[in-house]
Amino acid sequence: MSVNNFRKDEKSKETINIKVVMRLFSYLKPYTSTVLKVLFLIAIVIFIELLNPYFMKIGIDTYIANSNVKGLLILGAIMGIANLVAMICAKYRILMMAGVSNKILFSLRQELYNHIQKLSFDFFDNRSVGKILARIVGDVNSLYDLFTNSITNLVPELIKMVVIAVIMFSMNYKLALVSFSTLPILFVLMFMIQIVSRRRWQIVRKKSSNLNAYSHEIFSGIRVVQGFNGEEKTKRIFGELLDEHKNSFIRAVRMNDMFWPLVELSWGGGTVLVFLYGLRLLNAGEITIGGLVAFTSYISMFWVPIMNISNFYNILITNLAGAERIFEIMDIKPDIKDCENAVTMPEIKGKVEFENVTFGYDADQIVLKGVSFSVKEGESVALVGPTGAGKTTIINLISRFYETSKGKVLIDGMDVTKVTLESLRSQLGIMLQDTFLFSGTVKENIRYGKLDASDEEIIEAAKAVCAHEFIVELPNGYDTDVNERGSRLSAGQRQLIAFARVLLANPRILILDEATASIDTYTEKLVQKGIQKLLEGRTSFVIAHRLSTIQNADRIMFIDDKGIKEEGNHDELIEKKGMYYELFMSQFKFLNGKEVV
Repeated sequence: MSVNNFRKDEKSKETINIKVVMRLFSYLKPYTSTVLKVLFLIAIVIFIELLNPYFMKIGIDTYIANSNVKGLLILGAIMGIANLVAMICAKYRILMMAGVSNKILFSLRQELYNHIQKLSFDFFDNRSVGKILARIVGDVNSLYDLFTNSITNLVPELIKMVVIAVIMFSMNYKLALVSFSTLPILFVLMFMIQIVSRRRWQIVRKKSSNLNAYSHEIFSGIRVVQGFNGEEKTKRIFGELLDEHKNSFIRAVRMNDMFWPLVELSWGGGTVLVFLYGLRLLNAGEITIGGLVAFTSYISMFWVPIMNISNFYNILITNLAGAERIFEIMDIKPDIKDCENAVTMPEIKGKVEFENVTFGYDADQIVLKGVSFSVKEGESVALVGPTGAGKTTIINLISRFYETSKGKVLIDGMDVTKVTLESLRSQLGIMLQDTFLFSGTVKENIRYGKLDASDEEIIEAAKAVCAHEFIVELPNGYDTDVNERGSRLSAGQRQLIAFARVLLANPRILILDEATASIDTYTEKLVQKGIQKLLEGRTSFVIAHRLSTIQNADRIMFIDDKGIKEEGNHDELIEKKGMYYELFMSQFKFLNGKEVV
């Protein structure tokens, strides 16, 4: 295990992808009516805020200059009521937009999850579970502020900037030009900063993903870590990944922190220039005191939106990396999918054929080459051979977890690539070597084979595979929580529950991949009867290294060197004294007339 295993795909783009931004905000379309209501409330708030400096001008030049206290009080009351209305509107616009943002994140996360579920095994072979979780949870959550601020802050601030600029030029174009003189320098500096800042936030996202992936892997394998006394090593690697995340975060934040000081310096510099130039205009009688006060108020109102926009821009470049990572996955097309004219697989009878099948997980790693065979309906076939010879690959191609490089896989004469995945896999019963149980009760795990199964059907399935006896002895029987991955049960108990799950599904083709690998000899003898019941009336493919479990198979195929080297029943292959015979004799020795495994 090396820390470098978690540092993949860390290249970053250095410019904002407008297509990603537009695609992101396309999720607002279903909520157009709500967004329009929010914009209406925003318009009310902006109108009232823009009136405040004008009220101040009237108050100073008209009422204070003429000592009109009553008029000043009335004007103050009007301003108070108007600003109360603005405050209420601002509150509701935030609540409404927050609701929209939550709904968008919900649909985006659901869409991402649904898409990932449809992706082929190749996608999961090349990515850790932790990094996938980082997309679904962390990257989606990072978009909340982006959606909320885009409407509640960005839109009104842009409108205010334009309107205030028009007002300032209409009041005194000379003062307006002076106040805007620092803007070009600010924009150039901000553009330069955003390039570096966005790249750094992309790195933060990826370092966070690396940390998440490593944490998930270590805690999933905590028994191995503790069993081999590997705590110190994992602690060191975790510390390295944590330092990388911390340092990248600090570097990104430092760059982000440069935005606001630049805006404040530009604001302060522009305001000083306005006051200096404004005094000359005041002395020349080109502007009144109330007009100068109102103008400086508009300057503040102009620069506050710039600060808020810079903050939004900050949020944009901070979280756009998350959006890119989400869309990167959503743009991946599943290798295994229904063809354009896919038909529903009729009820399977069980004939399986391979016609000159060639397959490799990589172009330069061929596992099967030109494999052909035919299995009759109801026939039991055992696949044996050395590790990595291609036994599991054969059942993966039958289940269409992968696509053949060449040749065809046929079931009842139908090419599996021409039927829908749902109609094919719903008629297959698959029990893989890595027995997986979900968090939940024993009953829920068995029912996964048939979601509408009754409690009686579940119990009958468990009895058939000899699982009922140990289940009823659990603290809560069938309602006992097995914990994540069934950690509360022994390996053999987990496999028995998986047997019951497969039997409940009542598949037409049964696939058992090392199904009895974790069952002790005593339990194996008990479950053989259950397995035979499982095999009755079904075409079955059984992979087993423990040859005692497959001696009754109708046919045994010895897989090696990219193909089928021998086939026949147990007695025929023993008599032939070939590869199967050697494998059989290497497993079983006869001492004093007793068979010892």
